[in-house]
Amino acid sequence: MNILQINASARRQDSNSTRVANNIVARLQAANPGARLTLRDLGATPHPALDEAALGALFTPAEQRSPEQATRVALDDALIAEIQAHDVIVLGVPMYNFGIPVQLKSWLDAIARSGVTFRYTANGPEGLLTGKTVYVALARGGLYRDTANDSQVPYLKAILGFLGMTNVHFIYAEGLAMGPEAVEKAFAQAELDLNAALV
Repeated sequence: MNILQINASARRQDSNSTRVANNIVARLQAANPGARLTLRDLGATPHPALDEAALGALFTPAEQRSPEQATRVALDDALIAEIQAHDVIVLGVPMYNFGIPVQLKSWLDAIARSGVTFRYTANGPEGLLTGKTVYVALARGGLYRDTANDSQVPYLKAILGFLGMTNVHFIYAEGLAMGPEAVEKAFAQAELDLNAALV
């Protein structure tokens, strides 16, 4: 088992989403002693945003790219190669203003590349990052699970599924800003979700 852990929190310390993600990884490693872990901290080392220069580089044929364009595309290439090489993905995802962190959006923009991680066919789009299991560690200050205010889960299901990753488990730690008892309950619920996912 090759595990890729992506921490998306802007916090370097005391991140609740990282805490849940770390627990998922620990449980996976305990069940699979030979598992190898790659850790990418997007808060510590954010990937550059998809801007006009990046788009220009991506849409320029490889042999015509300037050195600067080649360097920019290589950054995305490295993230694509990394996820292709792993069969288990663990995402640590806090909720910021009802959405995912910009750091995670930049990572997703980097790994979504037509002809490489997905392709368009006569029958519609086809995801090419298949055969992977994804665990999403969600940390929220309030309670959003199964409500209209949860924009994270529908988006992540859509983009991950579009790329071919359809075996996705969501692990929820919610109510983390609602007092000590709610915090204890949140992490207990995350443990229950993980138990169910690992059956």
